[in-house]
Amino acid sequence: MHHRTVGELMTRGVVRAPRDMPFKEIVALLAENDVTAVPVVDASDRPMGVVSEADLLRKVSGQADPSGRVLLPHPEAWERAKTEGARAEELMSAPAVCVRPEWTVAEAARLMAVHDIKRLPVVDESDRLLGIVSRGDLLRIFLRHDDAIRDEISADVLYRTLRLAPSAVTVEVREGEVTLGGSVEARSLVPVIVRLCRGVDGVVSVTERISFRIDDTQDPSAAA
Repeated sequence: MHHRTVGELMTRGVVRAPRDMPFKEIVALLAENDVTAVPVVDASDRPMGVVSEADLLRKVSGQADPSGRVLLPHPEAWERAKTEGARAEELMSAPAVCVRPEWTVAEAARLMAVHDIKRLPVVDESDRLLGIVSRGDLLRIFLRHDDAIRDEISADVLYRTLRLAPSAVTVEVREGEVTLGGSVEARSLVPVIVRLCRGVDGVVSVTERISFRIDDTQDPSAAA
């Protein structure tokens, strides 16, 4: 099976901010490029962090409220530092959480979930910036056509990987939802088929209605 990689899905020609870019220039950079965040890079083009609209708004929220209508809790030290910052390296969220272009969509998605972030800078072996991948980029795999998903399951999963005859298992795909039918020799093969099908890019769900001729999952001594 061919899993789409971060390198295939990432945005190239990334807008970035040098570490010493002033606050107002960062605001202009985001507006001019219609983005909500940019990587902050050092002199060697290595990501140091990411500065986002949320980071910049901390500076605005840290300003005094003349009306006194909004009561805010006492900020933590790191929050105070950001409200007082004036350059990209002082305002950014750091360190940068990065991925490599050969990573799969699943690996990148897990990293985003663990760190609760929306985008990942993509770097090469020298940690220099190659691109950026967002949640939206990763979700593009679910735009695959049903026919492409069905063909991959039939040819790669069932035939090449499991060596099953084309007529053994039927595959229907509608809006990424896979339904499997047919019959196989052993019951233990059914969950293997389902697991491999779920790993195909673009699959939303898998429903199996596969029958089997031999139940090889039961312990003969227990049955006796």
